[in-house]
Amino acid sequence: MRGKIVAMVLAGTAAVAAGCGAQAEPEAQAAGQPLAPSPELPVPRVAHTPPGPPCSVDTGACASLSLRRAWLMENGAVVRSVPMEPGAPGQPTPTGTFKVAWKDRVHRSDEYGDDMPNSVFFAAGGIAFHARPLDRPSHGCIHLTEEDSALFFDRLPLGAKVEVRG
Repeated sequence: MRGKIVAMVLAGTAAVAAGCGAQAEPEAQAAGQPLAPSPELPVPRVAHTPPGPPCSVDTGACASLSLRRAWLMENGAVVRSVPMEPGAPGQPTPTGTFKVAWKDRVHRSDEYGDDMPNSVFFAAGGIAFHARPLDRPSHGCIHLTEEDSALFFDRLPLGAKVEVRG
């Protein structure tokens, strides 16, 4: 009787394996033949969580030149973490702690003739967060996407702290 139960369990295991996408026939499984490979299953993707801000800003903005990332902060919490493009090697974005000095929704650079939508000026020399392509380095400013620059423009008041790290 015991041998009959073991045989039934083995047969049931083979039937379950065959029903789960195995390609081999039950006779081949019972004879000890390897199962044919099953189709590739999709590899689950793990969402990448951007690093937290490396700055001490409680309310304002933080930017990391090496991470190419900027954070909008309110009351110690990250409102949004966004990709950014800093200044070119010959025209680097200055590092340090600054304050938002002035803002201009529709700004045009006098020096370079470039449109700078949603400009939030925070450092001497006209350095600002503003909308421009992220695949082109700036002349020292921090480029953000159109959507992100609008959010920074709307949420950073005059006098807000801006910290830029290398």
